[in-house]
Amino acid sequence: MSVSCENMAAKEFTVDLNKPLVFQMLTRTVSWVVPVVWLPVAFYFIGISYTMGLALLLVAMLSVLGAFVWTFLEYCFHRFLFHIDTKSYWGNTFHYLIHGYHRKHPMDDLRLVIPPLEAALVIVMFWYLCRVLFSVSTGSVLLGGGLAGYVIYDTTHYYLHYSHPTNQSLKILKKYHMNHHFRIQNKDFGVTTKLWDRVFETFPKIKAADKTG
Repeated sequence: MSVSCENMAAKEFTVDLNKPLVFQMLTRTVSWVVPVVWLPVAFYFIGISYTMGLALLLVAMLSVLGAFVWTFLEYCFHRFLFHIDTKSYWGNTFHYLIHGYHRKHPMDDLRLVIPPLEAALVIVMFWYLCRVLFSVSTGSVLLGGGLAGYVIYDTTHYYLHYSHPTNQSLKILKKYHMNHHFRIQNKDFGVTTKLWDRVFETFPKIKAADKTG
């Protein structure tokens, strides 16, 4: 059986997330854990760069650059990994654990953010990539900025599901994200920004999005 996120809500494939216990560790997290765990780590990596001699202004600029790079990674993860088309049992299981459950139950508040164990595996990979591509001082601040961007992403994702924003920008983000869940699942992959949806032409037509506005 093939599992495609475009029709995930209609698929019958499920995984008992209570068995084994590791499935809970890989899928269940309260929202406040994300900033509590990862913001100190982000500031630690940014601080490494400053203590190694990078100018404060350069540290600030590279931190912002790292957060900006995260917005691109956020888009890519969502579009190409979370919406991957799987066909095998283990492929379906993997997809269900990382995103499929959220597609079927988008208002489950314990499965709206990425668990620390799962996030740590990805962060370690990016740390080694930064070590290969950059010096320790530059790679550290880029990773710290990217981590800060990730925290903004996950907290924003939770907020869009469980809030009633009055700020116009947040109202627009919520409208498009809800459209992504319930109407146009092959569009609107960005959560914190629609920049990359516009660049890669996955931004929905205004009339289609406005129907649920």
